[in-house]
Amino acid sequence: MKKINRYYLILLIGILISIGGCQDEYELGDIIVPSNLDITYTIVGESDTTLYGDGSGQVIFSADAEDVITYNFDFGDGRDSEVEPDGSLTHTFTKTDTNTYNVTVYAVGTGGVTSSKTVQVTVYSSFTDDEAVEYLTGGTSKTWYWAADQSGHIGLGPNFVDGANHTFAAWYKAAPFEKTCMYDAEFVFTKTDDGMSFEQTAGLSYIPGTYAGNMGVAGDECYGTDVVDPYGVKNVSLSPSSSIATIDGDYRGTTMTFSDGGYMCWYVGANEFEIIEVTETELKVRIQENETFAWYQILTTEKPEQ
Repeated sequence: MKKINRYYLILLIGILISIGGCQDEYELGDIIVPSNLDITYTIVGESDTTLYGDGSGQVIFSADAEDVITYNFDFGDGRDSEVEPDGSLTHTFTKTDTNTYNVTVYAVGTGGVTSSKTVQVTVYSSFTDDEAVEYLTGGTSKTWYWAADQSGHIGLGPNFVDGANHTFAAWYKAAPFEKTCMYDAEFVFTKTDDGMSFEQTAGLSYIPGTYAGNMGVAGDECYGTDVVDPYGVKNVSLSPSSSIATIDGDYRGTTMTFSDGGYMCWYVGANEFEIIEVTETELKVRIQENETFAWYQILTTEKPEQ
């Protein structure tokens, strides 16, 4: 035993020396807190007669600082923050009427150190889609399911202009009941005083092969909350759709955005859903995974039986 212990002691010392040598080779540079952070913004449609914009709710932001790597924008409206390395982006505020928001920008430097600045933005939004809210919630609360008996209840197409292919699932349509592990999912839309909320109340998350590599997991499988968590109530904000797919495909023109990274079972890191069509019993949406892939989902209020 003494010989074995001595061997491991020598091995441990060797490892520590090796680690110490590696640390000398990979020293971090100076950690400098970003300074002189400046934020400017332009409200789209602002004029002498429309002081708070044209009703689109869109505001163009620009941030600039010294010794910065990237910028993190917190818009103070309940929607997810956005990271933008060059400090310029356009955000749509969706709460109707004229509202004031505290927008905080964090300038991120080396080692993750930050400085921040907050500005107040007052903007007018006139966009509503009360009919869509009524369809989705039934006026109170309504449960939705995968339209698993339909061909194309999940579909894939290009997220770039390719004839008319960017407006429908041109590349792939799932056969009825093809994705066996995900059909226990239940989705609940609820009407609230502020608009609408969403919650996945049952079922797993499905991660397709196109996205699985980003997470380091096997693709085209269902996963529990140890990998990705679909649960919890999410606020739903509605805004006018602006993608070329909505325009060319003559979609409804409304986009749903779920707070806190919410999604409907099919996980591709996106929380915005362009409504293609919605009725009292059927919902069709389009989801942009990235610049290449767009997914399509069909839901129904009657759970299909195989």
